[in-house]
Amino acid sequence: MGDADRGELAVLECCTHFPVPLCGSDTPIKQEKFIMSTAAHSTQDQVKCVVTVTGDAISQADINMKAAKHQNQVHRTSVTPDAPWRIQQIQDAGNFLQLAIQFLQGHGASNSFRTSSEVLNVLGQLIKLLQKGRSSLLIPRKKTIDELLSSKNMKALTPPLPGDIAVSFYLQAHKLVLAVYHLSNSGGTMKFESVQADCAVPWLSPVLVCFTTALHLTHQLRDKISVFSQFKDFTPDSCSVSTISC
Repeated sequence: MGDADRGELAVLECCTHFPVPLCGSDTPIKQEKFIMSTAAHSTQDQVKCVVTVTGDAISQADINMKAAKHQNQVHRTSVTPDAPWRIQQIQDAGNFLQLAIQFLQGHGASNSFRTSSEVLNVLGQLIKLLQKGRSSLLIPRKKTIDELLSSKNMKALTPPLPGDIAVSFYLQAHKLVLAVYHLSNSGGTMKFESVQADCAVPWLSPVLVCFTTALHLTHQLRDKISVFSQFKDFTPDSCSVSTISC
């Protein structure tokens, strides 16, 4: 089995670990419940959350927080099933994964290439899709405090939080993170302090492994073709992304 075949298998396996069906698969939508809490050494701010993740959204969450600036007050709020908190990172990663699979299918065994540059171009585009899918889960998009406060997710919390507190859910590597931001006005300058609670999400690790494996094999295949293309008698005639096994 060549690098391309192993890479394609890794991409297809990635789909089976996702919490939502991809590419027309009959994979059931996953529902998991987690308990999130701050690090044990945190003594000032405390955040606890019991969260239910259904597919690509937080369908329910009970959030309790005690901030250092509000010593004698515990704030409680909830994400309710009628206003789920959509995790855009899961949608983005799934979309890029589906695009990668469609791209592979469009450049399969029936697709012939005339030059090595054509093959390298196809592999380069595939690498970009896989990198974007992997990065969607590893690196959350940064948002400003104003964006958080005005988001529909914040406005849907029940009961509403005080105007000087903002929260955000996001994925980072193999964890789901809840970040709580406490705002203050010091001399006309808006400042904020943050505290996080997190929990491991089991399906994220195998998905990231599959993305990484597929990327490694695709890079390896591209490097091999780059080397072989230097020989005058090398032609990619009748070869394809899914059949090359240098």
